[in-house]
Amino acid sequence: MHSGGLELALVLMLAAIIVVPVFKKFGLGAVLAYLVAGVLLGPDGFGFVQDADRILSAAEIGVVMLLFVIGLELSPARLKLMRHSVFGAGTAQVLLTAVALGALLMADHFGWRTALIVGIALALSSTAVGLQLLAEHKALNSDYGRLAFAILLFQDLIAIPLLAAIPLLGGVRNDALEWRDVAVALGALAVVILFGRFALRHLFRVVARTKLPEVFTATALLVVLGTAWFMQEAGLSPSLGAFLAGVLLADSEYRHELESQIEPFEGLLLGLFFIAVGMGIDLDRIAAEPLLVASGVGALLVVKFALLFLVGRVARLPMRSCLMLGTVLWLGGEFAFVVFNEAHRVGLLNAANHDRLVAIVGLSMALTPLLLLGMQRLLGQAPRAEREEKEFDKIDPQSPQVLVAGMGRFGQIVARLLTAQRIPYVALEHNPETVEDLRRFGSQLYYGDPTRPELLRAAGADRIKVFVIAMDEPDTNIKAVRLIRRLYPQAKVLARARNRQHAWKLMDLGAEPFREVLGSSLELSERMLVELGSDAAAAEHTVARFRQHDEDLLKRQYLVYDDEAAVIQTSREARADLMRLFEADIETDAPPPDEAVPGPAREGGPAR
Repeated sequence: MHSGGLELALVLMLAAIIVVPVFKKFGLGAVLAYLVAGVLLGPDGFGFVQDADRILSAAEIGVVMLLFVIGLELSPARLKLMRHSVFGAGTAQVLLTAVALGALLMADHFGWRTALIVGIALALSSTAVGLQLLAEHKALNSDYGRLAFAILLFQDLIAIPLLAAIPLLGGVRNDALEWRDVAVALGALAVVILFGRFALRHLFRVVARTKLPEVFTATALLVVLGTAWFMQEAGLSPSLGAFLAGVLLADSEYRHELESQIEPFEGLLLGLFFIAVGMGIDLDRIAAEPLLVASGVGALLVVKFALLFLVGRVARLPMRSCLMLGTVLWLGGEFAFVVFNEAHRVGLLNAANHDRLVAIVGLSMALTPLLLLGMQRLLGQAPRAEREEKEFDKIDPQSPQVLVAGMGRFGQIVARLLTAQRIPYVALEHNPETVEDLRRFGSQLYYGDPTRPELLRAAGADRIKVFVIAMDEPDTNIKAVRLIRRLYPQAKVLARARNRQHAWKLMDLGAEPFREVLGSSLELSERMLVELGSDAAAAEHTVARFRQHDEDLLKRQYLVYDDEAAVIQTSREARADLMRLFEADIETDAPPPDEAVPGPAREGGPAR
């Protein structure tokens, strides 16, 4: 098929629309659907697309965007905590697998240089397929999901020196890595890490003030693709550049808005990437040498599975998690295609072995979704007790329990009380000036419109226990509550009400209204603590102590309110004092009777 860009795009989208729903209906997953669609459309299928390499090069943007979104989930502090898993488990997996597979290749008459390069390439797993499968099966936050991600991250790092070593081992001295190349690469990393954080935040601060969603979307795409291009020009992986950009913005106020903007493009282009991989599977080679290719696939899967199982056991994962880790990562990776092409170019691989290895890796990627389903059905659900222990003991203890939408006067009081009680929450605010001002005072909040469903999903709304809707505008408030009630009908919604009419509309939507300002904010906060499991008396006492502390803070700040630096300083000191105050209450285990302040009496509905 000699098609133009428009016809090609139509064919690819039509294939995805037809194949993916069919595969999902039978529980086979989207990844396998895209791979099968690629095989059918490719040169060895119906031949709609002849130049699969061109499609693969364009579709790699999907992998770049995937790594950016993953980077948004990992703050620098969290990456530091993961260093043992990344460099410990990652090094062990790559080293052991490369040695084992390299030994098998040498037994099959490969030279030691070729065996070394191919062994390391086969040790790498597909980041795109592995993470997509973990996301489909909701296992990214499981114990084996986190270890799998750490291993994949190390594999992405080791891929760069592997490419640099190929010309040296192939004897192509003119293409060998020089010190100048190393200096350029390290300089590019330093520029992105040292200056990227400040520059990117300032850029998004300026763009957010325009309040034009299309400009924000264009800026987000520019940052992802621009950082990837910059790293590629420096001789590094474009995916690594996008990942670093995501990490630098992970703890910024724009994190959730960026995630919601990028995810639609990421999903579409990642699907195109899997289709392109399917197109590259050489069916002619498989048909010509079925036993050889099948034995290669079997050896790859068995060796990687056994060693990944061993790594999981050393990392003290349960037996079931070790089996799942092996099944998610035993496949080959898309980076192997790049390594095989480079090895063929410098003479380390002949054409026949190149085609065989490409077929082996492609088949392993196509088989893994099916084999993962089979493993899950064989193992069944994790024991209930084990699931509960993992969810509450080991999965991110800082997962937000409360979402505060709107950080005006009302929402700020709720957020401060949550901070004092060390209850994790996520706060969203659509006014960029408010976000910037509150962040200067040390508050943690994110820029974004809470009435957009994709932003709520990006903020982790499916795990939220209590939604606090505290926006100023009543119509926007109603719109947000209606959206939450539709998407998350079981969630508890506590909403700010301006007047009786507004409160009634909120009640019609199943939300519990609380009218302005200070008293109603504290009343809502007391009810929220009860919903989160606190004793009613303890919650009442907590709110009473907080109110007294806030009134004292107000008097102190009155004396210095014309000195911004002094106001900021007293705010920070007051936050620490408040935490110490509540810690002292916890140590005494009961409030003194004379300090108990009764809350406002109410019997259902909003307080009057």
